Amino acid sequence: MHNTLEFTSSNFQSQVLDSELPVLVDFGADWCPPCRMLEPIIEQIAGEYATQMRVGSFDVDTYPEIQERYGIMGLPTLILFQKGEPVRFMVGYQPRQRIESQIKPFLNPVPST
Repeated sequence: MHNTLEFTSSNFQSQVLDSELPVLVDFGADWCPPCRMLEPIIEQIAGEYATQMRVGSFDVDTYPEIQERYGIMGLPTLILFQKGEPVRFMVGYQPRQRIESQIKPFLNPVPST
């Protein structure tokens, strides 16, 4: 099951920058072992927070112009966007608890049923 979206240079504006919800973007590459290690964590976060945020991956080798725009030098890099602006940067492999501690302040609470 895939909970994560795939961001490209053609959909980055509409899917990330224009999103009403916060968006966590996982900037990585196929050749990057820490990027591959992070994938299952990102997938879990995408599923758990699906109603509160969007989560997706971005291949920096395929679309280097976006990587350059945000000054990404190391992989993986996670950037949380809110209202089109980057509000959190996390460089390198991150454990799930650290990622969650960085994103939770930007999420709206889930209404109780």
